[in-house]
Amino acid sequence: MPYYEYECETCKKRFEVFQSMNDEPLTECPTCSSPVRRVFNPSSVIFKGSGFYCNDSKSKNPAASQEKSSSSSSKSS
Repeated sequence: MPYYEYECETCKKRFEVFQSMNDEPLTECPTCSSPVRRVFNPSSVIFKGSGFYCNDSKSKNPAASQEKSSSSSSKSS
């Protein structure tokens, strides 16, 4: 589920809401109850958590990965 950003037309407060894509857009500011509009940003994807960096999936012990590759190459010969 994505985060959607809204801005109040009266108080100009910006806030994010975690909504399903099937949910209706918000129409009212939680602070002053005025109408809100959805704000569109160029990057709407947020990567959170582990697994998004090249060092997250690599072996922590480089010697162990070299042993695996050398033993697998010697078995296949």
